[in-house]
Parts: sequence; structure tokens; C-alpha cells
Amino acid sequence: MGSATTQALAATTAALGAVPSVDLGVARELFVAARTLGDSSQLSGALADSSAAPAARAKVVSDVFGATFQPATVSLLTTAAQQRWSSASDLVDGIEELGIRVAAIAEPDADIEGELFGVSRTVAANPELELALGSRLGDASAKGALIETLLSGRTSAATTLIVSSAVQQTRERRVRELISRAMRLVAQQRGRSVATVIAATPLGRTQTKRLTAALSQRYGTDISLNVVIDPSVVGGVRIEIADDVIDASVASRLHDLRQKLAG
Repeated sequence: MGSATTQALAATTAALGAVPSVDLGVARELFVAARTLGDSSQLSGALADSSAAPAARAKVVSDVFGATFQPATVSLLTTAAQQRWSSASDLVDGIEELGIRVAAIAEPDADIEGELFGVSRTVAANPELELALGSRLGDASAKGALIETLLSGRTSAATTLIVSSAVQQTRERRVRELISRAMRLVAQQRGRSVATVIAATPLGRTQTKRLTAALSQRYGTDISLNVVIDPSVVGGVRIEIADDVIDASVASRLHDLRQKLAG
């Protein structure tokens, strides 16, 4: 990610914080805008062209989206278009990120991170489903409709919207990668980080509480735990959070012991 994009993302996130009220309708419109830009290199290029005056780029947003989108959506898109992005692709990513953040705000009581994690595990366990969703072949809207059918009644409206939107525009990215990105952004928007805990057996309530408290203290932020059961770790746990890996599994210790004996 270039420095220009980093600054642009900071500006759009700040703009979102200044919007009085957003709902899932705004999130849906942002995802539609991202798909529209992703499908038109001419339009995305025009909005990401830093040589054009910000006012001119704002007018393009108004001309294309002003008549059909809510004022809050147009305002956010205008702010995004007026920033300097490292590439047109980064602009599209930035608008997708806004959509995910708005979805997180719109349903504050929904366990979106946990639901996204569950969807990711389901996709991982079904290679044919992942292939179908990630394929460049097939109608994008049909993929979105498939997700809506699969998740209907099983996840919140926000989670369904995020996943449905993701599979409609993968842009050479794996579906699980997109879901993991969404999970991180939702957690970030809610002021916490996501930790994936790999254990041989399910964690008890007390274990979960203690581990969450320990990680929160270590990283200085609230932690949301996602637990994966994997008997191959034998005992103990392996924790993945951001770029860190804390491996306290028996399998890891046995591996280290074998390495020492072999050396």
C-alpha cells in the first residue's frame, strides 16, 4: 500500500466518523459504487486522476451517483474521489472498505466478526463452493444471490451484505482473503483486534475469558477470539493475531524436540 493510499484511507475513515447517521442502505450503495468503478477503468481512472482538480472529480461523483444514491453515500464517495490514491484499484478498495465499515456501524449488536469467521470456515471446508464463488466465469449477481440464499436466517443482514458484495467483485482475490480482510476491518471499526486460536479441543468459558484478558492486556486493545479445533496440535494452543504467531502447542514443542535430537 502506497503512502498516498494510506493517507487517503485515513481521510475517508475520518469522513465516515463525521457522518451523523448511516445504515445498511448506505453500505449497499457503497458496494454498488465500488463494483461500478471496478467494472469501468475509464470511470475509476478519472476519479483516481490526481492531476484533475478535486472539484472536477467531485462533479463526476455527483453526475454518476448523485441522482440515485443517498446524500450520505454521495458525501463519502466525494471525499474518497477528492483524495490522492496510489492507483485506481486502491480507490476501489477504499470504497469497499467504507462499505464494510458502514455495515459494522449499521448493526452494532451483530457478531459480524464471528459470523464472517464462520463463513470463512464453511468456504474453506467446501473447495467446490470456493471455486464457484471465486471463478471469473459466471454472473456476479448470481453469486451474490447464492450467498444470500445460503446465509439467509443464519447470519445478520450486515454479514450477508458484506459477503454477497465480496463475491460479486473478487478482482483476482481469493474469497477467503476477502472475508478475512472484512473481518479485520469490522474489528478495527469497533476498536478491537481479531485473534484466531487453534486448539485440540474446544476452550471452556473460563479459558476463553482468561485468554481474552491476557491478549487484550498484551496488545492494549479489546480482542475478539475465533477458535479453530485442530486435533493435530495435540494440546496447548496456537494463536494468530495480525502478523504475530504465538505457538504454545504440544505439537510445536514436539517438533522442536525432534529438531534438537536430529541436530
